[in-house]
Amino acid sequence: MNLFFKVTAVLLLATASLFSASAESQKTALTLQPGILSCEYISNPLGLETATPRFSWTLAASARNQMQQAYEILVSDNLKDAQSGKGNMWQPGKINSDQSLHVTYAGKPLKSFKRYYWRIRVYNQDGISSPWSKPVWFETAMLNPGDWTAQWIGDGSPQFEKDEDFYQEDPSPLFRKQFRASKKPASARLYISGHGYYEAYINGEKVGDHVLDPGWTSRGKQALYSVYDVTPLIRKGNNTTGVMLGNGFYNPLPLRLFGAHDIRRAQETGRPCLKAEIHITYTDGTTEKIITDESWMTAPGPIIRNSVYLGEHYDATKEVANWNTNSPAQTLAGWKKAVLTTGPTGKLSVQMQPPVRITKVLQPIGVKEVKPGTFVFDMGQNFAGVARIKVQGPAGKQITLKYGEDVYKDGSLNFMTAVTGQIKRGNGGPGAPQIAWQEDSYILKGSGVEIWSPRFTFHSFRYVEVTGWPGTPTLDAIEGLRMNADLEQNGTFSCSNPLFNKINDIAQWTFLSNVFSVQSDCPAREKLGYGGDIVGTAETFIYNYDMANFYKKAIQDFRNDQRANGGFTETAPYVGIADHGQGGGTGPLGWQLAYPFMLKQLYDFYGDRQVIEEGYPAFRSQMDFLKTQTTDYLFYKDIGDHEALGPKPDALTAALFYYHHAILIAEFAEILGKSSDAADYKKLAETIKAAVNQKYAADTTGKYDNGTQSAQIFALYYDMPDTKQQPKVFTKLEEAFAAKDWHLSTGIFATKMMFDVLRRQDQNEMAYRIANQRGFPGWGHMVANGATTLWETWAYSDNTYSQNHPMFGSIVEWYYRSLLGINSAGAAFQKIIIKPQPAGDLTWAKGSYQSVRGDISSSWQIEDNGFKLDVQIPANCRAEIWLPLEGKGFSSKGKKLERVNKDITFLRKEPGYAVYEVGSGEYSF
Repeated sequence: MNLFFKVTAVLLLATASLFSASAESQKTALTLQPGILSCEYISNPLGLETATPRFSWTLAASARNQMQQAYEILVSDNLKDAQSGKGNMWQPGKINSDQSLHVTYAGKPLKSFKRYYWRIRVYNQDGISSPWSKPVWFETAMLNPGDWTAQWIGDGSPQFEKDEDFYQEDPSPLFRKQFRASKKPASARLYISGHGYYEAYINGEKVGDHVLDPGWTSRGKQALYSVYDVTPLIRKGNNTTGVMLGNGFYNPLPLRLFGAHDIRRAQETGRPCLKAEIHITYTDGTTEKIITDESWMTAPGPIIRNSVYLGEHYDATKEVANWNTNSPAQTLAGWKKAVLTTGPTGKLSVQMQPPVRITKVLQPIGVKEVKPGTFVFDMGQNFAGVARIKVQGPAGKQITLKYGEDVYKDGSLNFMTAVTGQIKRGNGGPGAPQIAWQEDSYILKGSGVEIWSPRFTFHSFRYVEVTGWPGTPTLDAIEGLRMNADLEQNGTFSCSNPLFNKINDIAQWTFLSNVFSVQSDCPAREKLGYGGDIVGTAETFIYNYDMANFYKKAIQDFRNDQRANGGFTETAPYVGIADHGQGGGTGPLGWQLAYPFMLKQLYDFYGDRQVIEEGYPAFRSQMDFLKTQTTDYLFYKDIGDHEALGPKPDALTAALFYYHHAILIAEFAEILGKSSDAADYKKLAETIKAAVNQKYAADTTGKYDNGTQSAQIFALYYDMPDTKQQPKVFTKLEEAFAAKDWHLSTGIFATKMMFDVLRRQDQNEMAYRIANQRGFPGWGHMVANGATTLWETWAYSDNTYSQNHPMFGSIVEWYYRSLLGINSAGAAFQKIIIKPQPAGDLTWAKGSYQSVRGDISSSWQIEDNGFKLDVQIPANCRAEIWLPLEGKGFSSKGKKLERVNKDITFLRKEPGYAVYEVGSGEYSF
């Protein structure tokens, strides 16, 4: 196939609303103007706790090559001034800078509980200004430690002393407070922290759409609260607020995960408790506050047991009618005054990560009666969440729902892959069930059609076993409620290979099943935030979703649980698991790496220097600790390339994880201007590298350690061999692939690294051959065996291993970096590289990534007359476009490679590519 090479301009003119009708503004509306404005990564955030918020914006342009030369910003404490162009809080004037990310507020001190308005205008490279943006806003919450006036309250129930007592009925408490709004509210806010989980109501209506709130943290260090706009819910006159609490991870059962690890012994725990304030501002400017204190009333609710692991049990006959309303029929019989309590001892912080919501409702595709009275519903998809039932029957009738990811050949439920902590033989501790499966139950109240779903638990399942149903359930008797952190979708991908599209689809379901305030390993068996899983997939998640505030929270989780010796834990929050760690509760090196690795990703993808600055002291403490644990600069203990097939080079991978720590802290020191630190850590990295090569590559054959795929990939990923040795090392890797008939034997780390190594070596044909395998092991094998989410292991498991595990999801990163060719050449994609690597039998691929600077898209197809590439580059960015001229039959046929027009500049020729530079805009090659 010969390359049909041409460059054409595609310019799409867009209409735009103008703030000024002047000829100048009308002219500039077609060049550069503000796009999406955000504050701390959120559009119009309702509750901030920082006195110096940061402002960011994308830029919209309908002409090419648009750069920001300068900007103006203003912040006002009222909308009128902001609309008139007056920044009475901050208006620094024209700033000559191309900065559009993380502009730090430097105005008058901000006040708590106040809304501020801000807007910008920008100047392009010709000095022409845009119109001012429409005003947007941010609102402060508790800026000062003394802002909270509410008190922690509970129902006064004592904590159980014996482990076995935790498994008895323990009703979740209800709380209520009647109050009077003396005038018509102009605005009202609810600040609430209920632990483990809460559900709040005002006048009988649920507040917000969050579920499983607040997010899980190590509450001895930090507890979270949320902010809601409740203005529409409060009326002049009498009002009632009600709150229902669940256990969550604050009052977990004393289950021994894997027969050993009890969360209660590793985390600060306590009885369910509540702290809340309602702030009302009236139309005349006066204010009123309702706070939790001893004047609140409490009573047991209808949730008689609830556990994030074992499920929820609800007795509708114990419902308290109108408990959260003003209804005069409300009786307070059995209610008592709330009791003051201590609550979590950690710092109370506003929740910034996206809340968990119900994001999709699934309908079952089939139901089968596997034995009399036992029905198994097939939801058609493995996912995380709960079931919702619609039922009618007599009072006191109990329906039981049991969840599983699989079924046996006879159609009966197989719950074994979703059993909590492998508790299958009575090894869960005193009082724990013999088998810790996922189960919910509902006792009917007998009043017509009843609709119910659990509130304070979540499961991983495709199948639901139903027993106790009055009569025979119909297909519409059950729905599936998918729950996950409501992450904004940032990436799109599709291609001509149906297998890759299917893998992408099941990966998305897997990813969203494992974001319940922590990035978990699986949503059933453990639900824990393992560091190694994050290292293997963080870049994949970021290409698909806006992970900025989610990973900022994860970074804080690891910092909260940093050990006294400086090391980081295997999971965050810490639950006592420290497999192959360095002592003192520390995790293995590949899992400790999660902390600096996330700092790096937030800098690379989002340009966030602040997280580096805030995270550096803890990282340095970790490095001080790690240096004391080495033997001749090497480590020998580690889990290694987790879930690799065959012998693992654990010592080599441990040493290289240590090397990764060293190069990262050297880079961070340089970013922060700590030149002495940077020099010291660079020297340390060089010393580790020399020690690795001396220990594991003593000969000149190119073989590292045991010569497995994992060993060779680790060595190449970390650039261990010098220029002379690298081809030999790569040849040994090829031999390792060939020995497995071009199937992988790698674990979660080397699989991710493999795609990176082959991309750097321009060996995407090899990557494609491996990724496209249909047999074991491989993603195609999972698909061929009916997987609707990714498995924990390459092999199918019907007993031990999870069927909803994201850690082998790094193939999706390859879709973006190699097939679409979207990569950053600098922090936050200000310099972009578009280098698609067509391979195999692919005839087209298309997709996009919504970066913090704007949308980047790449779409290519192979046609009869050549290769066609369409790209989109955001304003204020420049890009290198790598056009494949050789390989796969492409040839330049001697065409001169030169400047083709004023918008597209030829830079150079690389092996197999012609490289051009473009500015912002849309281009078709």
